[in-house]
Amino acid sequence: MVAESSLELPDEAATLRLGAALAVGVEPGRTLFLSGDLGAGKTTLVRGLLRALGVAGRVKSPTYPLVELYRLSRLHFYHFDFYRFKNEAEWQDSGFREYFNAQSACVVEWPERAGALLPAPTLAIQLDVTGTGRRARLSAPSPAGAGWLAQALQHYSSAA
Repeated sequence: MVAESSLELPDEAATLRLGAALAVGVEPGRTLFLSGDLGAGKTTLVRGLLRALGVAGRVKSPTYPLVELYRLSRLHFYHFDFYRFKNEAEWQDSGFREYFNAQSACVVEWPERAGALLPAPTLAIQLDVTGTGRRARLSAPSPAGAGWLAQALQHYSSAA
């Protein structure tokens, strides 16, 4: 069973609000995939999510270090960016597989660059530029993901 939804995000504030809404479902063992072209708002969405989780410091795209760790009170939160990966072998050689475990939450920008070697996401979001805004297509391929999606959509709507 796959749960799906689509949202229009007219501005940066809406993208941040969606990120904040996603924070309610962040739990150890969950993985969020973020896809979209450069400038589609992936890191902005993560910034909104991390702010809602209490991160006050700078949130930047981990394009060069490939991963940023945020130690939150209840879990380790890993923010990956695989934009620079050229092929699946780089994922395999990276040693990142161990980060995807029952004690960590992971967000992956550009998951397609690691291919089928990545563990399946709990929730996946495709961000597309539409004029001055964005369209978010959310897909949850599991019951846990469907629950997370439902929670996030409820929080997003109530925060509008």
